[in-house]
Amino acid sequence: MKLQARKITVATIKCGRMSGDGEESQSDMSKEADSEAGGPNWRGCSIDEIYRNLSPFELDHVAPVKPSENHTVLYHCPIKEDDNAAPKPLKGHPKWDAHHVRLPCSEKSQYPVVADDGSSTIENRWEMIEKALLRPINTSQELQTAILSYNTKYKDQWEFRALHKLFGEELDETEAETFFEELLPRIIRLALRLPELVQAPIPLLKQGKCQALTLSQEQVSCLLANAFLCTFPRRNTMKKKSEYSTFPDINFNRLFQSTEARVMEKIKCICHYFRRVCPKEQDRSNVPTGCVTFERRFMHHSEMPNWSECLIPLGVTPLHITSDGTIEDQGFGLLQVDFANKYLGGGVLSTGCVQEEIRFVICPELLISKLFTEVLRPTEALVMVGCERYSNYTGYARSFHWDSNHQDCTPRDNSRRRMTHIVAIDALAFMESNHQYREELMLRELNKAYVGFFHSLSTPAPGVASGNWGCGAFGGEATLKALLQLMVCTVTSRPLVYFTFGNIELRDQVHKMHTYFIENNVLVKDLWNVLKKFYGHQLETKELYRYLYTELNRLKHSLPDVSATTSTRRELEHRQNTYLHNGASLTSDSETEAVLIAAANKVSEQLATKTGKVKSNDKDDENDYSSRAGAGPLAKPKFKQRTLLEMLDKAYTQNGPVTKKPCTSSRLAEMNIN
Repeated sequence: MKLQARKITVATIKCGRMSGDGEESQSDMSKEADSEAGGPNWRGCSIDEIYRNLSPFELDHVAPVKPSENHTVLYHCPIKEDDNAAPKPLKGHPKWDAHHVRLPCSEKSQYPVVADDGSSTIENRWEMIEKALLRPINTSQELQTAILSYNTKYKDQWEFRALHKLFGEELDETEAETFFEELLPRIIRLALRLPELVQAPIPLLKQGKCQALTLSQEQVSCLLANAFLCTFPRRNTMKKKSEYSTFPDINFNRLFQSTEARVMEKIKCICHYFRRVCPKEQDRSNVPTGCVTFERRFMHHSEMPNWSECLIPLGVTPLHITSDGTIEDQGFGLLQVDFANKYLGGGVLSTGCVQEEIRFVICPELLISKLFTEVLRPTEALVMVGCERYSNYTGYARSFHWDSNHQDCTPRDNSRRRMTHIVAIDALAFMESNHQYREELMLRELNKAYVGFFHSLSTPAPGVASGNWGCGAFGGEATLKALLQLMVCTVTSRPLVYFTFGNIELRDQVHKMHTYFIENNVLVKDLWNVLKKFYGHQLETKELYRYLYTELNRLKHSLPDVSATTSTRRELEHRQNTYLHNGASLTSDSETEAVLIAAANKVSEQLATKTGKVKSNDKDDENDYSSRAGAGPLAKPKFKQRTLLEMLDKAYTQNGPVTKKPCTSSRLAEMNIN
C-alpha cells in the first residue's frame, strides 16, 4: 500500500477532488503555479519544496495502529478481513464508570418512567429506545415524540423546529417521504446494532494524558446514528456540576431546535453522510471499511521550547503562502489545522458554521470526537487521522450551503486510514484586541501550536497546512498568528502552507516579512524577544510589522553573517539545537499560572526601571518605536491583568467567545501513539 501511495502526484489528487457529478470542487495549488494571467496567487517557495520534492503522501505523519496501554483499538488488530469488509469488532468487558463512555445499550443504563397514575418504575433504557424507534415514524413530529419517549425529562424543553421546517417547508414532499421511508429506517437499524458493533468499552480521552483511540468507520457510523437519535445517557445537560460538563455535547437535540438556514444545510450534510454509509436491508456494499484514530496529546510545560534562546533561523522554514484555496481542498498530504474550540467541534451541533464546524459536517466522522474528548487544556491538542470527506459545500457562516457529493480519493495507509491528518488546536478568545500581544498570552499560543505540530517519528516531518488560526470571532490578528505559527514550524522542522482565504494584502505582508527573515538571518529568539516587547509600547496592531522591521534592524550588527542560500539554510536546520528545555516543573494549573504571572511581572519591572528615551542607532529613523510610546512604559499589571490567561481560557463555551501526569516528548516518541 505504501508503494502505491508514493506514486500519487498532485495532478492525481486533483482528479480525486471531485464533486459527485465529476466537476472540480475548487482549483488546486498546482493550477495556481501554472497561472500566467495576472501571475500566480501564491508567494514563497514552490509546493514541491513543501513536499520536500517527494509525492504528497510519501512522508509518515504517525506510526501504524498498534494496541497498547495508551492506545485502545476497538476492532481485532491486525485486520484479517479483506479490504472490502469492515474490521471485526473486538470483544471486551463492559464498563460503566467515569473513565469510559456510558453507552445507551449498557445493562446499567436505566431510566425512571412515570405512569399515568403517578407511580414510578425504573426501566432498561435500551429497551425503551428499541421500542420507540421500531414503531413506524413517518413525520418529524413522530420522530420527536419517539426521541422524547426515552428523554422524558426534556419533553417540555425540546422542540425540533429545524426538522419540522426542513421536512415541512424546505424539502419537497417526495424528498421528505424518501427520508422517512428509506433513510431513517436505515439510520435506526444501524443505531440499534450498537451492542453488536461496539463490544469493548470506549475510554474517555481525559485531560493530562497522552492517549489514543482507533475505531472502524462502521463503528463510528453506528455511534453517530445513536447521536442523531439522541440516545447517549447523561449527555443532554450543560450544567457546570454535571458529570460531562467538561465534555462537548454529542446528542443532536440542540442542532434540531434551531431554524436558521445554515442549520438546515448542516443537517443536509449529515443526512448525506448517512445516505452514504448506512447499509440497505439487503445490500451492505456501501458500508465503509476503513479506520480512524483520535490521539490526545499532552505535554508538560517543562517540555516546551525556550523561545527566548532558540537559535534556529526562521529562514530555514519553507513557506508557501496563497490567497486561493482552502486547507481541506489543497492541504492534501499535510498536517491540516482545525481552528478548534477547546470543546471539540465548537458550535457544530448548534448554530456555529465557520472553519471547524464546516469541516466537521463535511467530514462527519470528526463529530465522534465529541463523544470522548474532554475539553482541551493549554498544552493539549487532538490529532485526528483517517476521517473521510463526504460533501462539497459553498459559502461560509450564514451563506453556507451543502452542495453535492464528494468522492474522497485520498489513499489509505497500512492501517486502513485515509491519509488525512487533522490537528485540533484551540486559540484564545480575546476580549480586547491588544491583549493578544501580552507575552504570557503569545507564549500560550506558541506552546499550544507546538503540542499540535510536534512530530514524534524519527522520519522527516510533513508540512503544515494552516491559516488565520484564532482570528475572526476569537479576535486574533492574522499578522501575528502567521508569525507565531512560522516560529513553531521552524522549531518542529515542518514546512508551512499558509492560506489567507482571499486576503492578498496579508499574503504579501507575510511573504515580505519571511523574505526579510531569510535575508537577515533572523533567529527564532530574535523575533520572540522583539515580539514580547510590542505590548509595552502601546502601539496599534497595524504598526506591528513596521515595529518589527525597525527593532530587528537594530539587531543586524550582532547577527552572524550567514549565507541565506537554500543549501546553507538546510545545513543550519540540522546543525542547530531545536530548542532548549525550560527548567520549570509544573504539576497544576495554579503553578502554571504562577509562572506566567512571574514572567509578566519580570517584564513589567524591567520596563518600569527604564527612564528617558532610548537612543536610536539611526538619527533619521522616523519609526523609532522605542522612543515613541506616548505615555511611557506600562505600569506593573494589576492583579486582574495577571490572571488574564485564566480569564480568557474560561471566557467562552462550545458556542465560542463568551492532578496531571507528566508525558515527555520522548514518551510520545516511544509510545508511537498515532
